[in-house]
Amino acid sequence: MILFPAIDLKNGQCVRLQQGDMARATVFSDDPAAQAKAFEDQGFEYLHVVDLDGAFAGKPVNAQAVEAMLKIVKFPVQLGGGIRNVATVEAWLAKGIARVIIGTAAVRDPQLVKEAAKKFPGCVAVGLDARDGKVAVEGWAEASTVTALEIAQRFEDAGVAAIIFTDIARDGMLEGLNLDATIALADRISIPVIASGGFASIGDVKALLEPRAKKLEGAISGRALYDGRVDPAEALKLIRNARAAA
Repeated sequence: MILFPAIDLKNGQCVRLQQGDMARATVFSDDPAAQAKAFEDQGFEYLHVVDLDGAFAGKPVNAQAVEAMLKIVKFPVQLGGGIRNVATVEAWLAKGIARVIIGTAAVRDPQLVKEAAKKFPGCVAVGLDARDGKVAVEGWAEASTVTALEIAQRFEDAGVAAIIFTDIARDGMLEGLNLDATIALADRISIPVIASGGFASIGDVKALLEPRAKKLEGAISGRALYDGRVDPAEALKLIRNARAAA
């Protein structure tokens, strides 16, 4: 199980939104690169980054902040937001991103995901952000008519590295992960699934280590880490101990 600390970028700053609402953004750092290094120094193994402005614009917007992170950290970084074509995928991977996350385009243009995943094996993930069971697109501003499961099943055997499943209603609200829905999705597909949205406490880490969650690749935590509700050392120790006992 991997615990991914999250950095969401808006106007070059590190922020957290509530329920994906850009008007409800809290700035946690003016120096995303320093925040990324702090997460690495705390012992995290993998960083999750979203270009929020890029998700709305349909193209990378906070590239300068992302590139500054890549210069300072050694652990792998996965990046989503504004990745809508293979050229953008290729450009980010060339700059050192370990894995790109395709969200809106996975709904609108599934062939793009298949093409990118085939061209860059193990380097393409799909971000599925659901509100009331339906996937939202364009930085969560628009709702689609399809479910996360329907979209995930399109990519079975396509070489997609992971599905990142976010419960929008819980995102940034510190109400706990929606593990029931996430595990239900993971049980229906062969692609590894990462839980996102609502991570709130060390209790979420313990829940992720229960046998029923064993198919999950991990979970993403944002606000709970910034607010100090989750102690990184305690969380990472639980995960290490669970791995050692497996």
